[in-house]
Amino acid sequence: MKQDKMKAIVLKGFGGAENFEFTEDITIPKVGPEDVLVKIEATAFNPIDYQMRKGMPESNRIHSPVLGREFSGIVISAGAAVTRFSPGQAVFAGSGSMGSNGTYAAYIVVPESILALKPRNISFQEAAAVPVVYLTALQIVDRLPLDPTTSILLTGAAGGVGLSLMKLLIAGGHINLVLTAGNSKSQDVLIANGASASQIVDYHSEDLAQLILTKNQGKLFDVCIDLVGLEMSELCAQVIRVNGSYADVTAFETAKARSDFFDKGATVYHISNYAYSLSGNFKWYGAQLGRIAEMIEKRIITAPPVLLFESFSTQSVADAHRILEENNTNGKKIVMNIC
Repeated sequence: MKQDKMKAIVLKGFGGAENFEFTEDITIPKVGPEDVLVKIEATAFNPIDYQMRKGMPESNRIHSPVLGREFSGIVISAGAAVTRFSPGQAVFAGSGSMGSNGTYAAYIVVPESILALKPRNISFQEAAAVPVVYLTALQIVDRLPLDPTTSILLTGAAGGVGLSLMKLLIAGGHINLVLTAGNSKSQDVLIANGASASQIVDYHSEDLAQLILTKNQGKLFDVCIDLVGLEMSELCAQVIRVNGSYADVTAFETAKARSDFFDKGATVYHISNYAYSLSGNFKWYGAQLGRIAEMIEKRIITAPPVLLFESFSTQSVADAHRILEENNTNGKKIVMNIC
């Protein structure tokens, strides 16, 4: 590798995964006064990655031809105004568009404020899988009106955010949960992580709304947390009580669902981690990750299960994108080693 250059996987144009190119000729970014340079050990993949690659609306958030939005790694150097981190420390972050580049790369420069120390009891690979799903899940728990008696419907529970949210809810004493999952593998993942079989509904079932209500003793739900959208947003509108609360995590609620929520006087919460960077509140990310790290170290919650790609290569990226597009993660976060 040339001096001051780094390895990276670069998106050359919108379309298929063949548009990714491996290079060793990207300049290592410079560190500003409040920034930290991190050598990336592992990165995780998210659906927004392939949406950006394909040029979908999410592509307007591309700030670098290097994609990837979360990582773990080791601090290499820190700016003159940095007070919380020093070289050699293990850290992790959900960098989004706040870093110098994406995380399919050997190095990244990020603001000190978005970093947290890696939990000591998990690997770099597990840590890379934590930020996006747990930042989203914790925001839901913080913002919604929840107490141990609240009846909660969680759609898409076996996905990355769903599984993380379920762990947080169970840890918080929320037992009045109904969870949707689409196949036996997904249901097994939920049960392995603390759910009971009696809480799970196969969303392919006939008379789904009635079946879900039966799980709640025939009562409408106080809260619906929707990680799927579209038809599921309409289902949530059907089974939520008057003045209930709906968490929209996908931005895929339909016009019919919006109308039905309005008719019921429901409060709609739009869950967006991106919002805090838009407002310049970078400290939110580091503070929330610090809370998450503490819960992991205390074994209140666990890191997401990981599907690991050992090779830092365009093939690994292509395979990861394909699995995400096919919605075939089976409850695991896909992680790639960076070396």
